[in-house]
Amino acid sequence: MEKIAYGSWENCYRLANNQIDLIVTADVGPRIIRFGFVGGKNVFHEYPHQIGITASDEWLNFGGHRLWHAPESVERTYYPDLEPVLVQEIENGLILTQKPEPTTGIQKQIRIVLSPTKPEVQLTHHLINHNLWAIETAPWSISVMAPGGTAILPLPPRGPHPDFLLPTSTISIWPYTNLKDSRLQLGEHFIMVKQDSNCKLPQKIGIFTSDGWAAYANYDIYFVKQVPIQFDGIYPDLGTNFEVFTDNEMLELEALGPLESIPPKGKIDHMEHWTLVPKVSEPKSEADIIEATSQFL
Repeated sequence: MEKIAYGSWENCYRLANNQIDLIVTADVGPRIIRFGFVGGKNVFHEYPHQIGITASDEWLNFGGHRLWHAPESVERTYYPDLEPVLVQEIENGLILTQKPEPTTGIQKQIRIVLSPTKPEVQLTHHLINHNLWAIETAPWSISVMAPGGTAILPLPPRGPHPDFLLPTSTISIWPYTNLKDSRLQLGEHFIMVKQDSNCKLPQKIGIFTSDGWAAYANYDIYFVKQVPIQFDGIYPDLGTNFEVFTDNEMLELEALGPLESIPPKGKIDHMEHWTLVPKVSEPKSEADIIEATSQFL
C-alpha cells in the first residue's frame, strides 16, 4: 500500500500485488476510483471534469465503485459523498469509513482485501444505522464501468417443458426500459447489455440470477463480480440482485442485497468478490461467454 495523489485529489491510497492495482479516494467517498492490471487501463469509468472536486451542492458521480442503499429515492440516495473518509490499513487491504450521513443517519463503510498473488479482491460493504429507530433498506454496490464494453447477466439453468413447470427467476424493467433497444440482447442463457457511446438514451434492466455473478467484458478483460445469494431474502426492485444501467458515457454493473431492518447502532453487510480475467475478447455470442466463463466458474 502507498499513499498517492490521483488527479487533483491529494489523499488517495493505492493497493497492488504483482498483477493488479486499485486506488481509493480519501478526500471523498468511500470510493474505489481505479481498478485494473498494473500498468493497464482502468476498467472503471472516470468523469475527468469531476476528478479532484471536494465541494458541490449536488451529488457527483465521479465514476469508480461506490456504495448506496436501496430502494432508490432522490431525497435519500443522492446525498453528496464529498467529505473526507477515514482510511485504516489492515492486512492486505484497507477499510474506508464515511461519516454518518446527516440526512439519512446511515454510515457507509467498505472493507477491501487484495489477494497477495491473484487478480482478485474481496469487498465487504457495511451500512450502519446511527438513527434512534430501526430502518429498512438494502445494500446496493455500483461499479461504473468504462465505455465500449458489454455487461453479462446469467439466466438461471434451462430445462424442458413439462419437466419444469414453475418460474425460476424474475426480470425487472423501468418506465424508460426499451426491450427493442439494440444495446439489449435477450438470449437463452444470458442477457447482454452493450454500452454505446452514440446512444444517449438511458437504459436499465434488472434480474434475479441464482448463479450469483455478473460480468463486464471490455479491453479484452472480463471484470467478474460474484455475490452470495440469500434465497430466503426479499430483494428490492421487484426481486432483483443484479442490475445494469447504461447511457452514452458509461455502464453501471450493480449488485443488491436483500431488504433488511437495521436496528439502532446495527449494520447489514454485502460481500463481493472481484476477479479480472485477461486475454478474453468481448463476446459476440453466447458460445463466447460460455467459453470465457470456464476460466473463472
